[in-house]
Amino acid sequence: MDNYLNKLKSVIKPEKIGYQIENIGRVVEIKDGVIIFEGLETVGYGELVSFENGIKAMVIDIEEERVGAIVLGDYLKIREGDLASTDRIQASIAVSSDLIGRVINPVGDPLDGMGPVEAKKRYPLEKIAPGVIYRSPVSVPLQTGNKAIDALIPIGRGQRELIIGDQVTGKTTIAIDTIINQKDEDVICIYCAIGQKESKVASVVELLKQREAFNYTIVVNASAADPVALQYLAPYASCAIAEYFMDQGRDVLIVYDDLTKHAWAYRQLSLVLRRPAGREAYPGDIFYLHSRLLERACCLSKKYGGGSITALPIIETLEGDVSAYIPTNIISITDGQIFLEKDLFNAGVRPAINIGISVSRVGGKAQVKAMKQVAGKLKLDLAQYREMAAFSQFESDLDESTKKFLNRGAKISQILRQNKHELFSLATQVSIIWAATQGYLDDLDLKKVPLFEEKFVEELEISHKELLNKISSQKEITSQNEKQLAEIVKKILATL
Repeated sequence: MDNYLNKLKSVIKPEKIGYQIENIGRVVEIKDGVIIFEGLETVGYGELVSFENGIKAMVIDIEEERVGAIVLGDYLKIREGDLASTDRIQASIAVSSDLIGRVINPVGDPLDGMGPVEAKKRYPLEKIAPGVIYRSPVSVPLQTGNKAIDALIPIGRGQRELIIGDQVTGKTTIAIDTIINQKDEDVICIYCAIGQKESKVASVVELLKQREAFNYTIVVNASAADPVALQYLAPYASCAIAEYFMDQGRDVLIVYDDLTKHAWAYRQLSLVLRRPAGREAYPGDIFYLHSRLLERACCLSKKYGGGSITALPIIETLEGDVSAYIPTNIISITDGQIFLEKDLFNAGVRPAINIGISVSRVGGKAQVKAMKQVAGKLKLDLAQYREMAAFSQFESDLDESTKKFLNRGAKISQILRQNKHELFSLATQVSIIWAATQGYLDDLDLKKVPLFEEKFVEELEISHKELLNKISSQKEITSQNEKQLAEIVKKILATL
């Protein structure tokens, strides 16, 4: 028998049969950009599935008998009963340097009418954040051009700093000003608009173009008119693009505007998928939604390229309630927050930063020596000024030293005010704050402080550029610099 089989094998030559097993699913439900499949037995989370008409969907929900996916395109072209097969690849976005200066949607399609973006590489939308071994401490400052932030709430490259406040308090303005201030800093910027009006995004793009900031900026837009699926994917797509540049050793700044609307989009998807609702109707994994996104912002060690991603997530509060569900979640994830108060905004304080609640957990580690020299005294003076100002409201008779202290605190608070899109270099900021903290403005009328600042900055930038360059290059204020600054301050005060 064995001899017979051996002879048979030598006569019959095996042939390869070209076949491929496909994992097919059938659409049983379509609702608001979400598709429910039956079948797709061997599909994974985040995997892509393709329809016969070319539309793709991304799996975000796996049950025992059904699979839920979000459509990456026009879901109105899909009908109940349509078939789809797995692509066996994770959802990703095309990345390249050609994205700079473009407006795209979270799938990578251009929205600016400038033609397709050529890209050979693709980066996954979902990725595990780099571990501790791959990271280095945050130490290089990211200058915002804003005196109050750079002095009191410094941001470092690789940090996650939350911008939080009520509607119309200047949150986006601070973020956009930070992007504009990176003009000569060799930082790639990404503005991620989630659920915003098309008009707002258009005005941001126009402003960036006017200020020559669009040459190093990418805009990822999932507007309020887009399906919630795209709004949900927008921040992950932006982060994937940022990781592409970080892997090249570049520094990247991402603005997520805003994560409140991102949470709303995810809540809507989860409710459509009939997931159990928890606090404020959010699903149980709402914390993980943002933690797995923001943890990807980091500063890589030199051994692994030395690139960084700095994240500025924006959160909108209701009536200043920072103890609400989403705000507390993001506060616990980030490395500090800039809190903008509506009462301060309405009182004409710009930026309307509440210094008491705002904090940077990186602190002075992300400041140069020159700023530390002036900011250390500034923080102490402002903290004591707030306490005394509140106490002095109930006291009619104040001693002379308290009056002097309150007077200086008022001058310092005035000097920290800054107009919209009015940005200052590090050396100019340090010089202005130095003049206020050294007491040169104590005898000046409070109403004349803005005029003094205007003339002082003009004098520095026109007649004393060498002094500014010295402070910038040395990154500290020497005794010689202080003498020069004192002469300039006295000269201007004599004219007021």
